[in-house]
Amino acid sequence: MTTKTTAISIAIATVLIGGAIMLTGENSNPNNTGSTDNSNSQSSDNVSMADGKQVITIRAKGGYSPEATIAKSGLPTIIKIETQGTFDCSSALIIPSLGYRSNLPPSGETIIDVPSQKEGSTLKGLCSMGMYNFQIRFN
Repeated sequence: MTTKTTAISIAIATVLIGGAIMLTGENSNPNNTGSTDNSNSQSSDNVSMADGKQVITIRAKGGYSPEATIAKSGLPTIIKIETQGTFDCSSALIIPSLGYRSNLPPSGETIIDVPSQKEGSTLKGLCSMGMYNFQIRFN
Protein backbone atom coordinates (compact mmCIF):
# COMPACT_ATOMS: atom_id res chain seq x y z
CA MET A 1 0.00 0.00 0.00
CA THR A 2 2.87 2.40 0.71
CA THR A 3 4.32 1.95 -2.79
CA LYS A 4 0.99 2.89 -4.37
CA THR A 5 0.69 6.01 -2.17
CA THR A 6 4.25 7.05 -3.03
CA ALA A 7 3.62 6.60 -6.77
CA ILE A 8 0.44 8.69 -6.59
CA SER A 9 2.25 11.42 -4.62
CA ILE A 10 5.05 11.54 -7.20
CA ALA A 11 2.54 11.73 -10.07
CA ILE A 12 0.65 14.61 -8.42
CA ALA A 13 3.90 16.48 -7.68
CA THR A 14 5.05 16.03 -11.29
CA VAL A 15 1.78 17.44 -12.66
CA LEU A 16 1.86 20.43 -10.27
CA ILE A 17 5.50 21.27 -11.02
CA GLY A 18 4.99 20.83 -14.77
CA GLY A 19 1.94 23.11 -14.69
CA ALA A 20 3.84 25.77 -12.74
CA ILE A 21 6.72 25.67 -15.24
CA MET A 22 4.33 25.99 -18.19
CA LEU A 23 2.51 28.96 -16.62
CA THR A 24 5.77 30.71 -15.74
CA GLY A 25 7.13 30.17 -19.25
CA GLU A 26 4.02 31.71 -20.84
CA ASN A 27 4.08 34.81 -18.62
CA SER A 28 7.77 35.54 -19.21
CA ASN A 29 7.43 35.57 -23.00
CA PRO A 30 7.36 39.25 -24.09
CA ASN A 31 5.70 38.31 -27.38
CA ASN A 32 2.78 36.59 -25.67
CA THR A 33 -0.26 38.75 -26.38
CA GLY A 34 -1.83 37.70 -23.09
CA SER A 35 1.03 39.22 -21.11
CA THR A 36 1.64 42.90 -20.50
CA ASP A 37 5.17 42.38 -19.19
CA ASN A 38 7.71 43.55 -21.75
CA SER A 39 10.63 43.72 -19.34
CA ASN A 40 12.89 41.68 -21.63
CA SER A 41 12.54 44.10 -24.51
CA GLN A 42 15.11 46.49 -25.94
CA SER A 43 13.68 49.77 -27.05
CA SER A 44 14.29 53.26 -28.31
CA ASP A 45 10.51 53.89 -28.45
CA ASN A 46 10.66 55.13 -24.86
CA VAL A 47 13.00 58.00 -25.85
CA SER A 48 11.63 61.42 -26.82
CA MET A 49 12.75 65.06 -26.92
CA ALA A 50 11.25 67.84 -24.77
CA ASP A 51 12.61 71.34 -24.16
CA GLY A 52 15.98 70.46 -25.70
CA LYS A 53 16.45 67.43 -23.48
CA GLN A 54 16.25 63.74 -24.23
CA VAL A 55 13.56 62.07 -22.09
CA ILE A 56 13.84 58.34 -21.38
CA THR A 57 10.75 56.77 -19.81
CA ILE A 58 11.13 53.60 -17.76
CA ARG A 59 8.35 51.81 -15.88
CA ALA A 60 9.17 50.35 -12.47
CA LYS A 61 6.92 47.56 -11.23
CA GLY A 62 8.06 43.98 -10.87
CA GLY A 63 11.30 45.09 -12.54
CA TYR A 64 12.10 47.80 -15.05
CA SER A 65 10.64 48.05 -18.52
CA PRO A 66 12.22 48.20 -20.95
CA GLU A 67 15.36 46.60 -19.58
CA ALA A 68 17.51 47.98 -22.41
CA THR A 69 17.22 51.37 -24.08
CA ILE A 70 19.21 52.94 -26.90
CA ALA A 71 19.60 56.72 -26.59
CA LYS A 72 21.61 59.47 -28.29
CA SER A 73 24.94 60.50 -26.81
CA GLY A 74 25.98 64.10 -26.22
CA LEU A 75 22.55 65.36 -25.15
CA PRO A 76 21.32 66.48 -21.75
CA THR A 77 19.06 63.66 -20.62
CA ILE A 78 16.22 63.09 -18.20
CA ILE A 79 15.19 59.66 -16.99
CA LYS A 80 11.51 59.61 -16.09
CA ILE A 81 10.67 56.65 -13.85
CA GLU A 82 6.95 55.85 -13.77
CA THR A 83 5.44 53.87 -10.91
CA GLN A 84 1.89 52.66 -10.55
CA GLY A 85 1.13 50.58 -7.48
CA THR A 86 4.80 49.67 -7.16
CA PHE A 87 5.55 48.10 -3.78
CA ASP A 88 8.30 45.64 -4.72
CA CYS A 89 12.07 46.16 -4.58
CA SER A 90 12.10 47.93 -7.96
CA SER A 91 10.84 50.97 -6.04
CA ALA A 92 14.28 51.25 -4.38
CA LEU A 93 16.33 52.53 -7.33
CA ILE A 94 20.11 52.84 -7.51
CA ILE A 95 22.11 54.29 -10.42
CA PRO A 96 25.71 53.83 -9.25
CA SER A 97 27.50 55.95 -11.88
CA LEU A 98 25.32 58.95 -10.98
CA GLY A 99 25.54 58.37 -7.23
CA TYR A 100 21.73 58.16 -7.30
CA ARG A 101 19.81 56.23 -4.64
CA SER A 102 16.12 56.79 -3.91
CA ASN A 103 12.93 55.12 -2.79
CA LEU A 104 10.40 55.84 -5.52
CA PRO A 105 6.80 56.71 -4.65
CA PRO A 106 4.31 53.83 -5.03
CA SER A 107 2.59 55.77 -7.85
CA GLY A 108 3.78 58.76 -9.82
CA GLU A 109 6.78 60.02 -11.78
CA THR A 110 10.34 60.58 -10.62
CA ILE A 111 12.63 62.77 -12.75
CA ILE A 112 16.37 62.12 -12.74
CA ASP A 113 18.70 64.60 -14.48
CA VAL A 114 21.56 62.94 -16.34
CA PRO A 115 24.49 64.91 -17.77
CA SER A 116 25.25 64.30 -21.46
CA GLN A 117 26.89 60.92 -21.93
CA LYS A 118 29.76 59.96 -24.23
CA GLU A 119 29.15 57.78 -27.27
CA GLY A 120 29.44 54.09 -26.37
CA SER A 121 28.78 54.62 -22.66
CA THR A 122 26.18 52.62 -20.77
CA LEU A 123 24.19 53.82 -17.77
CA LYS A 124 22.94 51.04 -15.48
CA GLY A 125 20.19 51.15 -12.88
CA LEU A 126 19.16 48.45 -10.45
CA CYS A 127 16.94 47.78 -7.48
CA SER A 128 18.40 47.78 -3.98
CA MET A 129 18.48 43.97 -3.93
CA GLY A 130 20.11 43.67 -7.36
CA MET A 131 17.25 41.49 -8.63
CA TYR A 132 16.01 43.90 -11.31
CA ASN A 133 18.02 46.16 -13.58
CA PHE A 134 17.97 48.30 -16.68
CA GLN A 135 20.58 49.80 -18.93
CA ILE A 136 20.70 52.75 -21.29
CA ARG A 137 23.26 52.58 -24.09
CA PHE A 138 24.26 55.90 -25.61
CA ASN A 139 25.15 55.87 -29.33
